[in-house]
Amino acid sequence: MIRGVVLDVDGTVVRGNDPIPGAPAAVARLRDRSVSVCFCSNNPTKGPPAYVERLAGAGIDADETAVVTAADSTVAYLREHHADDALFVLGESGLVEQLTAAGLTVVDDYAAAEAGVVSIDRSFDYDDLAAALWALGDGTPYVGTDPDRVIPAADAFVPGSGAVLNAVRGVLDHEPDAVLGKPSATARDLVLDCLGVPAGDCLVVGDRLDTDVALGADAGMTTALVLTGVADRDDVAASPYEPDYVLEDLSDLDDVFAAEAP
Repeated sequence: MIRGVVLDVDGTVVRGNDPIPGAPAAVARLRDRSVSVCFCSNNPTKGPPAYVERLAGAGIDADETAVVTAADSTVAYLREHHADDALFVLGESGLVEQLTAAGLTVVDDYAAAEAGVVSIDRSFDYDDLAAALWALGDGTPYVGTDPDRVIPAADAFVPGSGAVLNAVRGVLDHEPDAVLGKPSATARDLVLDCLGVPAGDCLVVGDRLDTDVALGADAGMTTALVLTGVADRDDVAASPYEPDYVLEDLSDLDDVFAAEAP
């Protein structure tokens, strides 16, 4: 029986700031079922308050405690492994603000870096790549905030954190210690804490096979792919992660609940 639902945001619930057709009504029906809902995004640039505002603008009610982002999983990992380290951050101001608000130390001087964080940066250029090489090239440990190579924006797909991370990987001799966000174990633990429901009673819904469906499959959750974002049916056939359900959009969630009813 499904008692908790993990909902991806971009490409699943909204595209840009606009709701995907049928999504607000589908989320409202989840509330009517008294199902615990966690909105989980691999966007590391915005914190839960910004997501609450964004979802509200799309006609969807959410509470800050029901939002988990890639920044949250990055902070959780860094607090455990690099709490006292000086962090070189290749990322946007929104991520830096969340790291510093969590009590972590961010440095501009690449020579002072004791660990690194690599993320989406829409002003990323050659000088940034060089700085990453100088900061991390001697074997300094680093993490990626999330693996998303592309993300669904309002009108088209655009490069995400994974694209920047791959560029940095290309000039270094060592891999990141961890890539956070979905489908990492850190993100999984945060989501389950958010829901307060065992993984076996959870459904994860998203538009990506390698992050959303992978998160659920690795955790023992029921999985559903929606065809409103990144992946299509051809991708399903080629993926090692096979979703339990493939839905046109969130309107089809009622069919999943009917099928999963005891």
